[in-house]
Amino acid sequence: MQGSETVARSIVDASAVEQAVGRLDGVALRTPLQRNPRLSARTGADVWLKREDLQIGRSYKLRGAYNLIAQLSDAEKKAGVVCASAGNHGQGLAYSCHALGVHGRVYVPRTTPRQKRDRIAALGGSQVEVIITGDSYDDAAAAALAEAAATGATLVPAFDDPRTVAGQGTVAVELVEQLGQAPDVLVVPVGGGGLIAGVATYLAERHPGVRIVGVEPAGAASMAAALAAGEPVTLEQLDSFVDGAAVRRVGAVTLPLVAAAEVEMTSVPEGLVCSEMLELYQTDGLIAEPAGALSAAALGRAVAVKPGETVVCLLSGGNNDVSRYGEILERSLVHEGLKHYFLVTFPQEPGALRQFLDQVLGIDDDITLFEYVKRNNRETGVALVGIEIGRPGDLAGLLERMEAAPLTIERIDPGSPEFRFLI
Repeated sequence: MQGSETVARSIVDASAVEQAVGRLDGVALRTPLQRNPRLSARTGADVWLKREDLQIGRSYKLRGAYNLIAQLSDAEKKAGVVCASAGNHGQGLAYSCHALGVHGRVYVPRTTPRQKRDRIAALGGSQVEVIITGDSYDDAAAAALAEAAATGATLVPAFDDPRTVAGQGTVAVELVEQLGQAPDVLVVPVGGGGLIAGVATYLAERHPGVRIVGVEPAGAASMAAALAAGEPVTLEQLDSFVDGAAVRRVGAVTLPLVAAAEVEMTSVPEGLVCSEMLELYQTDGLIAEPAGALSAAALGRAVAVKPGETVVCLLSGGNNDVSRYGEILERSLVHEGLKHYFLVTFPQEPGALRQFLDQVLGIDDDITLFEYVKRNNRETGVALVGIEIGRPGDLAGLLERMEAAPLTIERIDPGSPEFRFLI
């Protein structure tokens, strides 16, 4: 490779992003920028959604994967490409391989839903192999790295490569053109940092007045941790629910770019993400994956904006398995203070349950779960009881009635280790 090409691959600036726009012309979709009345009413600002959930593969990931692979030499393309993915990046790579005639292999963990595995295979066609290995993304990443080292195939990172970052940054070029001006505020979901690094680098150079806010899930705030430490750090604990943004360690390429652009970082709890996903679906008719709902979830809550400001939220992806909506609803109810769990010790005698219903439950309270956990002896038995209340303020009265009831009742705190077995 020539020295000038090596330098070009190592730099991410506004020019690199604009060059990526040219490569992606006719390949990536120009996704809609739509004003959102609900979020505008919530904040008093003029709020728009950049709909990358409507991109090919239902995620922005195509942009970075294609921009990287398109720049490979003929010899590198002949040797093929490889990546690890939990779903979205693999779909972007698969489509890119099909479009460019490059052979690719996508390593996915066994936990990747069949729907996503099938989509990777469908987008890649005969150009792509899907290989299932290990029980976690880290296992798949290790396998992809080993193959690249053994075969000479090019490893295509999901976020930690300048070419990937520049490709993701093309989202910012589009939204400025569609809006007709730079927004006052741009809110971006953050995982490994590829998207935020790309858009922030472009805007900081071409439109330096934009306030850029990155939003992480509270249980996977790896970028905030890295910025505080001044280097990438590995999170010891990780909540993987927001799977598209649950990254244990951000990139060595992305971190300095985010720091240089002076991105403002914040986080939102996973339960709030679930509530926003339901709002997007029920009110706006949009299907967002958890990572895709991060920016909207933060708006007006973790991210304060001024009335009249023009705000754009990046809706980064829409690959949400319909089977997850039961868990999403459950997490939302717990977060909103409407769902609570208790261990109730019942005497083994007729009328015990009726007594609980009459003396403890309020008029708007509903039992949504009732399971015997064990019988301590012939006189008593312990039941796990889930109760949904009508309003968050009803909890105080419920707890008072439980205290007065002739039963032993223990509340399971949402922050306790035991609670993770319930949802």
